[in-house]
Amino acid sequence: MQNSRRQFLTSISMLAAATAFPLSAFSFGTTKKLKVVLVGTGIRGTSFWGQRLVQEYSEILEFVGLCDNNPGRLEFGRKFIGTTCPTFLDFDEMLDKTKPDLIIVTTVDSTHHQFIIKGLESGYDVLTEKPLTTDETKAQAILNAERSSGKKLIVGFNYRWSPYATKIKELLATNTIGKVTSVDFHWYLNTYHGASYFRRWHGLKDKGGSLWVHKATHHFDLVNWWLDSDPAEVFAYGDLEHYGVNGPFRGPNCRDCQHKTKCEYYFDITKNEHLMNLYVANEKHDGYIRDNCLFREEIDIYDKMSAQIKYANNVSVNYSLTTYSPFEGWRIAFNGTGGRIEASLDIPYDKKVEVSQAEMHAKEMEQNALEDTSTESIIVHKLWSDYETITVATERGGHGGGDARLHEKIFVSPDTEDEFGRSAGIRDGIMSVLIGIAARKSIESGDPIKISDLTDLKPMAKRIKEV
Repeated sequence: MQNSRRQFLTSISMLAAATAFPLSAFSFGTTKKLKVVLVGTGIRGTSFWGQRLVQEYSEILEFVGLCDNNPGRLEFGRKFIGTTCPTFLDFDEMLDKTKPDLIIVTTVDSTHHQFIIKGLESGYDVLTEKPLTTDETKAQAILNAERSSGKKLIVGFNYRWSPYATKIKELLATNTIGKVTSVDFHWYLNTYHGASYFRRWHGLKDKGGSLWVHKATHHFDLVNWWLDSDPAEVFAYGDLEHYGVNGPFRGPNCRDCQHKTKCEYYFDITKNEHLMNLYVANEKHDGYIRDNCLFREEIDIYDKMSAQIKYANNVSVNYSLTTYSPFEGWRIAFNGTGGRIEASLDIPYDKKVEVSQAEMHAKEMEQNALEDTSTESIIVHKLWSDYETITVATERGGHGGGDARLHEKIFVSPDTEDEFGRSAGIRDGIMSVLIGIAARKSIESGDPIKISDLTDLKPMAKRIKEV
């Protein structure tokens, strides 16, 4: 037991810092099990950071408190997670009564900073779901709080840990195509997954900061990590042309809509018992509707987005995000002085996809689901040579296998050195959201936005290695 706890403490030190610091920087309690509290009992909090921790790591940790502003969802979340710990509607009361070792934050994105800052300033280490936050003012406040508190913040990036993303990192790190000069990166959300963001609170800028922040922070973190450099300047375009006010009709929600028989986007939440118990049964407490109309007029985020990102090492990146694609997948190409790397996942024209688009979305929403491994390809084409096909074993569920591997690193093998530097700290969290924040500000102003103007973190051509 003590060895398991020591391993967890070591993993925190590896995951949290942007520069080296001693293990003594942490002051976790002396109990045999790590005392964990969770604020935000939505689907990600109760599944990935809740039920899975109880099922996999009960020997080394225990939940001592859960917090949410919805009492019904809070109680259902406790049962679903599988804990008997007390629940709280007040975050301060939970901290005061439980004295945790670690706070996990999985609330609405725009409120992350409130719990992160209060947690750090109260003397606790914090782990937050991505994105770190939704604007530059909150990002700076979080940075200031970590510096002054002496406590540490971990950002739960998971895509880095997928085997496919890791293989790309390996090829770039070994200079397979020489110095990288430019990147083309295009992400496609299908009409199941993409539409789901517009049904939920993510469809409002003041909740999720737009998909530039909530969704694309995943993608920007990957590029920052792959290139081993920080973004320096962003210019972007974006608009709302498909969802929101552009819809042909609208209703109060899908289950009660008079247009359900003719709406291509009709979503029958009543067929999903878990969503009914977690959300619909608890609408009366806070009014949050999980199957909201994606054509409601209050939606104000973008559904088409493109950006030009200049990095501190002079690499230029062309990025786009489509939210109503017929298929779900992505493509990326790295151009270098010695050749080109092309990678893609789930493009139906490149390889026969065995699951339907609806099933693919279900796997994404299940959070923990891992299917049998399959193989995918990466193309390496060096100058003056024929191309080479690299075969990689991959997984579809749990963010390409990244979810389980992130937990494995934290709780099982923290002492194992990671040659690919997949651990993410506060600088990673800030730099990833700053690209999205800059893109949003660029669209609003029509001007390119310098990353150095947003917080006091200055972009580095070569990133600090996480330890």
